Amino acid sequence: MIEIRGVTHSLGGKRILDDVNLTLREGSVMGLVGINGAGKTTLLRLISGVYKADKGEILCDGESISCESARRNLFFLPDDPYFTVHTTGKSLYELYRVFYPQINKAIFDEHMSSFGLDASKPIRNFSKGMRRQLFVALALAVNPKYLLLDEAFDGLDPLARLSFKKAINQAVEENGMTVVISSHSLRELEDFCDCYALIDKMTVASSGDISERVNRFCKFQLAFLEPVGESLFAGLPVVSSESTGRFVRVVLEGREDEMRAALERLEPAVIEQMPMDFEEMFIHEVEGRGYDVRGGRA
Repeated sequence: MIEIRGVTHSLGGKRILDDVNLTLREGSVMGLVGINGAGKTTLLRLISGVYKADKGEILCDGESISCESARRNLFFLPDDPYFTVHTTGKSLYELYRVFYPQINKAIFDEHMSSFGLDASKPIRNFSKGMRRQLFVALALAVNPKYLLLDEAFDGLDPLARLSFKKAINQAVEENGMTVVISSHSLRELEDFCDCYALIDKMTVASSGDISERVNRFCKFQLAFLEPVGESLFAGLPVVSSESTGRFVRVVLEGREDEMRAALERLEPAVIEQMPMDFEEMFIHEVEGRGYDVRGGRA
């Protein structure tokens, strides 16, 4: 288990995270979400030990992340991993073998082959997607207890994404691996993760089970015989609404059966429930905190 307790951190004199508290339970796949600049990458670097928190503590299985023994249980795959002009897949594997003695060469070779990559060639000649595949092969070969991924799917083609997710799910199920992944592809996170943490205004604004959180919202499309205004929904827990004459699309926070009953009392000619997803939930969450996501100012 990873415990983040009261973590505060600044970069270049600017406060990035403030009093962050979060627990990552073992065997879970957590999606780390937030608008650009919210502090997702900074938090991953703090967890991995790349940064040292200005205040607070991060524990890995009860041990401070500042201890080398604790960091050996973690593998951090940043958005743009560092390598030199002479680095090859083979030399990179040998480097990681120093820090992760448990790394499995057979697994590394298997994934390199499935990705169609030559470990003897310089990485500088690889595309971004190919470099990402190489580091994914390393991560899977290390098979860490805690895997931290920053925009891990960026640059991967659909087949490589499917292969990566399948391999991680297998590691979670068979070895109890814990995964934390930040991504802007929220629909992909919904299919892949079982829990989430929303970073907003320098802290964890909300967290929990993705399905439970999404199910707190319900969306309906209604049609009335006469044009209606938003005042019609006064007193209801409206998260957002859009109306065009006689047609209204409304998102409510509450139980589906209760919200449907409340809407039926407004006597619409037609009422139809529509599906909600994690991306919509995220948009409503951040808009409720003062960001105009749809207008592009977030």
